Order: sequence, then C-alpha cells, then structure tokens
Amino acid sequence: MTDAATIIAEIRHLLEQKAHGRYGLSLINQQQHALQAAALAEREGRGDALVVAALLHDIGHMVHDLGENPADAGIDDRHEELGHAWLTDHFGAEVTEPVRLHVAAKRYLCAVEPDYFAKLSPDSVKSLALQGGPMSAEEVKAFEALQHSAEAVQLRRYDEQAKVKGLETPAVAHFMPAVARSLKS
Repeated sequence: MTDAATIIAEIRHLLEQKAHGRYGLSLINQQQHALQAAALAEREGRGDALVVAALLHDIGHMVHDLGENPADAGIDDRHEELGHAWLTDHFGAEVTEPVRLHVAAKRYLCAVEPDYFAKLSPDSVKSLALQGGPMSAEEVKAFEALQHSAEAVQLRRYDEQAKVKGLETPAVAHFMPAVARSLKS
C-alpha cells in the first residue's frame, strides 16, 4: 500500500491539476463539483467517510481522463467503477461503496421518487438512459439491501446539488485532513 503522504499528495494533484475540465454540461468544472459536494456533506455534519466520498465520487473521470461529456457521445463511461477500483487500494468500504453506488443511487431515486427525474440536469438525463434508466422493482429491492445504499443515496443528492456556478467553497487543502483520517491503516 502507498504511504499516506503519497496518496494525499496524489489526490491533491488530481483535484488541483486534473479537475479543471468542464463538468458535463454544467457551467462548473470537475474541481468545483467535487468541492461543492464535499462542502454540502460537511455542512450537514456528515462524518469523514461521506465527506471524502462526496469529494472523490467522480475521481474516475480524473484518473482515467474520460473526457468532458462522454454521455453526449452516447458512452456510459462507468466512472463510478473506475473510481471505485482506484479508491479501494487506499480507502475502506465506507468511502468506496458510496462512490461505486452513486450512479445506481440515481437510478434508484428515479424509480422511488416521482419528482426526482425532474431535478436531474440535462447531462444526468442523458447518462441515466445509458446507465439503464430507472430501476425495476426487483433492482430497487436489491439496492436497498446493500450495506452502503443509504450513504450512496445521500451522496447522489449532494451530486445533484453540487452544480452551482460561482459558489464559494473551501479549497482542496481544507478536505485533506478528512482524507487522511479516512485512509486505510
């Protein structure tokens, strides 16, 4: 396993140097999206694990350079799986599972909350179609049985809210202590 200082430096580098691409069709970039999501979790008093999951939920875009809007090209980039695979070397399930499940959580919310679909941004609507659309009743039941599904749903809510142009947030460095505390020992 990579030592803590090295992984923290790598995460900072990704968020500070590789997250300036536009976030889908939004008027913000990947870094602003990540910081807004983490700030929302922190503001609600969530623990380090959910704050870090919110900060890193789209890290799959950064570690694999998936482009600015693959959904526009009709591609499901599977960024949640790519991010999860990268994060599992450094974090436990309390961080990695909400990241892995945040796309499934969108499908879940579209199935169980009649008004949720209307809250989706245009790029989320496009990617939803590529990701399988709203869950079936059987998929809903299976999702609800997963250990970290509630955290994934909360992360998804932060994801949808974290698209505000010009919103002030703490800098990347502000969240690094939470990242450090969440690393595997």
